[in-house]
Amino acid sequence: MQVSDEQFYEYIDEAVNRTPPIYKERLQNVAFILEDNPSPEQRVRMGLGPNQTLLGLYEGVPLPARGGATKLLPDKITLFKQPLLAKSNNLTELRQNIDHTVWHEIAHYFGLDHSQIYKLDGS
Repeated sequence: MQVSDEQFYEYIDEAVNRTPPIYKERLQNVAFILEDNPSPEQRVRMGLGPNQTLLGLYEGVPLPARGGATKLLPDKITLFKQPLLAKSNNLTELRQNIDHTVWHEIAHYFGLDHSQIYKLDGS
């Protein structure tokens, strides 16, 4: 399956727009980035083994940990194109995987851990 970076960014924008309003309205100063694969540094930082990868990664200071600080660098949510393509059999699955990954990483921005995220999205 071939998908241009421009089309991928459109799918990311659509996924952000489908984020529940309670979260979307409070999402501020977050850059959404598309990379082909996690960098070696990201792989080490996340403790990934040779056969593991990431679909997305939140990097920043979650809202609950900011202690009211407002002058921080932008948070970054990176989606990884090649792992998302590899997990998807068609465009419908790709869009669903992007939606799920965007939500998952936005939830980390709000300080939710994996168990809370899975409970909210039912996965």
